[in-house]
Amino acid sequence: MARGLPQKAKLRGVDKVVAVSSAKGGVGKSTLSVNLAIAMAMQGKRVGILDADIFGPSVPKLLDLAGEPELTDRNLLRPLSNYGVKAMSMGFLLPDEGAPVVWRGLMVMKALQQLLHEVEWGGLDVLVLDMPPGTGDVQLTITQQVVVDGAVIVSTPQDVALLDAVKGTNMFRKVGVPILGMVENMSMYVCSNCGHEEHVFGRDNVQREAGRLGLDVLGSVPLHAAISRLSDSGQPAVLADRAAGFAQVYRDIAAAVLARL
Repeated sequence: MARGLPQKAKLRGVDKVVAVSSAKGGVGKSTLSVNLAIAMAMQGKRVGILDADIFGPSVPKLLDLAGEPELTDRNLLRPLSNYGVKAMSMGFLLPDEGAPVVWRGLMVMKALQQLLHEVEWGGLDVLVLDMPPGTGDVQLTITQQVVVDGAVIVSTPQDVALLDAVKGTNMFRKVGVPILGMVENMSMYVCSNCGHEEHVFGRDNVQREAGRLGLDVLGSVPLHAAISRLSDSGQPAVLADRAAGFAQVYRDIAAAVLARL
């Protein structure tokens, strides 16, 4: 452990914790987190997902979940569940989907502490942490207080996204969190009519940057209209027909992450 860092603790009822991070918004991190969690559950693991994005929680929408969590007899939050995955999110604690979180830092940290330490997961093999964008207070609080067994870095092929992916990689290394690999999201556009593939954001950029950083590329997820449509309707893409190539990509990424854990 790096000198000066606080003692990290294991989360109650959780064996392994995997952080999915991008350090940049809009690269599909939450979509990957949800599909990764479900794919792990499909492979026989007991899985939960914690939406750590206080200001912009996406997990409730992606998992088609709503409602306020119940309290256990120990005053712990009981996760909601769908598709075989337990979930906890700030979105469950807001009065409605469009309600903004207009809080200062201390209130955000208090909410984060509750999400981290006051949830009754009931025994999980893997907890997926859907991390917010950036490398600030939330990221430091999680990585310095909680034993995170590995991080998955998500990036699109654009250079501007890769710049932030490098920052996220360096942050995890600085706080002593192993990096399991990178995932290339929106790797290419697939035409839904003819199947033509177009590398809209560039080709092989993620592979080159991963090589420079000494990281494996765990998988490449295409930019496909069906993924967006399914996600918006609360139907994770990994559950699509097995003929859909992108569904298999998510399952392969999950298998790669589990192998590294």
